[in-house]
Amino acid sequence: MLNLPAPDFTLYNTQKEQISLSSLKGQKVILLFIPAAFSSTCTREFCLVRDELTYYNDLNAKVFGISTDSVWSLEAYKKEQRLNFELLSDYNKEVCRLYDVLNEEFAFGMKGVAKRSAFVIDEDGIIRYEEIVTVRDTLPDFDKIKSVIASK
Repeated sequence: MLNLPAPDFTLYNTQKEQISLSSLKGQKVILLFIPAAFSSTCTREFCLVRDELTYYNDLNAKVFGISTDSVWSLEAYKKEQRLNFELLSDYNKEVCRLYDVLNEEFAFGMKGVAKRSAFVIDEDGIIRYEEIVTVRDTLPDFDKIKSVIASK
């Protein structure tokens, strides 16, 4: 998918509003897919982003966390962790399939959750960075993400 147009989608955020990728043209976008809200590694990742959000904002980049959790679960998670960026519910797993990050077999018998992954999309809607994390409890390479965001 690298250097190709990012697949468009529309998902609900925690305020039950629809967010479409196509409505964000002209801005850099970071999509962070996580397996499950409230899990330790996902919380570590999103709290890191929360604490560094000013960096992304200063570069006109919008950050979105995406998981297959419900909007209600994500709303509680966002509140509990004081997250300052949008969380989107891909409850029906459509966007995970579009981006080829659906994990059919996860842990504890869970099926159909997002693979931990990151995508950076430029102002023209082109994917400039993609990473699918394959090592358990590992975060995406935020130094590379920052480098790509800052490069244009």
